[in-house]
Parts: sequence; C-alpha cells; structure tokens
Amino acid sequence: MSNPKIFLLKARKKRLEQGHPWVYATEIDRLEGDAEPGDLVDVVNHQGRYLATGYWNPKSQITVRIVAHTPIAAMDAGFFRDRLRQCQEHRRRFVADADCRLVYGEADFLPGLVVDRFNNVLVLQLLTLGMDVRREALIEALIDVFQPVGIYERSDVGVRVLEGLEERTGVLYGDCPSIIEIEENGLKLEVDIVEGQKTGYFFDQRENRAAIAPLMKGWGGRSGIHLVEREALESGSIPTEASVVSKSAGTSDLVPVNANGKVVTFPFWDGASVLECFAHTGSFTLHACKYGAKKVTCLDVSEHAIETAKRNVERNGYSDRVEFVVADAFDYLRVQVKGLDERKQRALGGVDTSKKMEGGAGRTWDVVILDPPAFAKTKSAVAGACRGYKDINLQGLKLVNEGGYLVTASCSYHMRPELFLETIQEAAVDAGKLLRLVEWRAAGKDHPQLLGVNEGHYLKFAIFEVRSK
Repeated sequence: MSNPKIFLLKARKKRLEQGHPWVYATEIDRLEGDAEPGDLVDVVNHQGRYLATGYWNPKSQITVRIVAHTPIAAMDAGFFRDRLRQCQEHRRRFVADADCRLVYGEADFLPGLVVDRFNNVLVLQLLTLGMDVRREALIEALIDVFQPVGIYERSDVGVRVLEGLEERTGVLYGDCPSIIEIEENGLKLEVDIVEGQKTGYFFDQRENRAAIAPLMKGWGGRSGIHLVEREALESGSIPTEASVVSKSAGTSDLVPVNANGKVVTFPFWDGASVLECFAHTGSFTLHACKYGAKKVTCLDVSEHAIETAKRNVERNGYSDRVEFVVADAFDYLRVQVKGLDERKQRALGGVDTSKKMEGGAGRTWDVVILDPPAFAKTKSAVAGACRGYKDINLQGLKLVNEGGYLVTASCSYHMRPELFLETIQEAAVDAGKLLRLVEWRAAGKDHPQLLGVNEGHYLKFAIFEVRSK
C-alpha cells in the first residue's frame, strides 16, 4: 500500500532536490489520499514524480520533514535501529569520548530527534509530532542499539508548541539519576539532566574547548622568567636569558628562574591568565587549567551554575588556580574597562587620587573567553544581537593583554558567519585593536552538518590574536 502524496507547486524553489529536508506549507499544492498528522507521505513534484518520503503535520509551517529519499512504508523499530546504528558508527569513528551527542536531528537523517549520552544514560528530545507519535518504537530501538541504563526525556522546548504538542520531561526507561558524571577530553564534569540547560550539557564545543590548548602556555617570559640549566644554577653561573633561549629545552634539566635569578617554584609559572565569561558549568575553565593556565576567572550570572562549576573544578583538582565570580558579564567587563581607563588617567596625572577606585576594577588577562547564549533566536532579533555581540567583544578586546587572545563564539543561527566576523571587526576598530584570526571552527564532529542546510550551521567559534594599533 503506497503512502498518501503531497504534490508540490511548480513555482517553488527546488530546495528538496538539493537535499534540504524540510517542506514548507507555502510549497505545497495539495494532498492526495488520507493522512493523519504524523503519518508518512510521499512528496512528489507538480508532475507527480517521486522526490522523497517524510512525516506530515498540517499544524506546522514545516509541514513535511524528510526521512528517506527512497520509498518507505513505516518508521518502526527496525527503521530506527538501522538509523541509530549509522549514528553509532559515525561517533565511534570520529568521537573519542563515549559521552557525546548520539543523534543530531536532520543531520543524522532523524529530523526532530536529539539524543545525548551521559555515562550510559540517554537524554532525548522529541521536537516534532512525527517523532513523538513513534516514541515507543524509538525507545525500543535505542535500548537495542545503545543498551543504556536509563533514558530520560527533556522535551521541555517551546518548538513543540508549534507542532501542537505539550512540553514533556521524565524517565522513559531504567535508572536516571539527576546528577551524572561524564568525561570530556580527559576531564570529569557533572551534568544535571533534570534541571540543566537543554539536555544538561553542550557537547558541541568539545573540539573547540581543546583548541585553546596552545594559548595556555608561553607567558612566563613577560614576567622575566626564563629557563636555565640546573647545573649552571648550582654552580652559581647563571646564563643570560638570551643564551638560554639558544639551547634546546629537551636536552637538559632546566629550571625556571625570575629576573633576580631566584628559582620559581610555582609549577604554572608559564601559564596564561584567563577570563571565562558565561561559564555555565565551567567547561572552558577546566580545559584552560588542564592545558596549563596560571589563573582563571570563572564568571556566570547564575549562582547555581557557578556552584556546579566549583564542584567540577574541585573534582579535577584545580581549585587553587580558579576564582569564581557571580555577575552579569556585560556589567563586569564594563567595570573592568572603566577601571582600566581610570588607572591610565591616574598615571597621566590631573586626576583626584583621593577617591578610591572600585575594588578589583581595571584587570586584564592574557586570554578572554566569551561563549554567550544565543542573542538572536529569531530573524527579527538580528539587529539587537549585533549590538550585543559588538558590545561584549568590544569590552573583552579592551581587557586582553597586548599580544594575547580573544576566544569568542556565537550559537545564534540567524547570526550568519560573515555577519559575526563583521561585528567583531567593528568592535576591534572601536577598541583600537588589530586582530589576527588563528582559528575558525564550527560545532564538533558529533554535530555533523548537511551541506546546503544552513539551519544546522549555527555555531561560530573563533580565536583572535589581539594587538594594539
């Protein structure tokens, strides 16, 4: 028995033929046959030529979501097992950590489904009616393929309302503790799958967090610290810094000494000073410490998030190198910039120095990391988002030490890559800075991208070297 048919308008753009998985209501001419919301339909062009099969929801502007480009009769447990095994194979090939995103919606040919794995507990989001009505077959397949100890639903997202669905959360299978410890790039983190944002953690920045490793060392020289051979130190004949640089660091036992010839005992003397804003659970802070940072300021507006970050820092043994700040990032950065400007004015003279400066103001860092939440969730919000991204990057740039690095990201889909770069460039001009782009990345390999489907290309991540004009 064939599926009901959706006939497309002749005048439509041929996005479907180019691999786009969505059919909008405005592209549809008519439905032939009887179909209930959520049922499979065959999509054909105006001449009746078969194009693809998808599930149908007349209540949604995205009326059909494509699941196959050859005819299929059902999305049953067997269908899901086949697709999930493909997802499993991709992650085994490209993702070293077991904790990762297992299913990424359209990019994994399972539109409307997101599945993350946290230490053998699966957390899923069912975003569409077509997936929601097949939850029993899906759960059966998830258990067969991944053998989880538990499955928890986090379908508490507003997009379900557009599909005519209510938000849902709760245990679907097995044992699902609310707090779970996971591992990312060799670091241990706690995830709250019940109260945490989205599914509990953002796996999409895994490779990007690791990309900051080269920024974390090589800063000791600015403090006058250099390496000398232990033998020379013990003999009292300490060479100059220039002569030490010419020696191979791997050929002898080297000891760090300061400008006065004193041995430096702090093990992270060569590390960067780092500020992470919008820290959430402190993931960039943890990576900065792992890769050798000297001191990290971990900042978030949420006290709950900072408490989680503290526990994550403690469980990895980095508490002595991290300070925590609960504050609005925009306000905090502006206070630091204001303090920096005031310090400069005081140094020039002509300022009433009897008035005390605001405590802690005027700080700078070798590396400033900005990973804010989405500023533009709709197309109409782009102009405001540009102002927000410019402001936060402008203040951040002013607080990066000369020759240091700005690490900045945007997870707003509507903030296209070229617009994001233009906005940062505008911020750099206003800050009087020259930027060198040394890293440009997107979401990680457990978030694959379908070519031609711009909606999946949401994450922009950049590392800039910052110099003054």
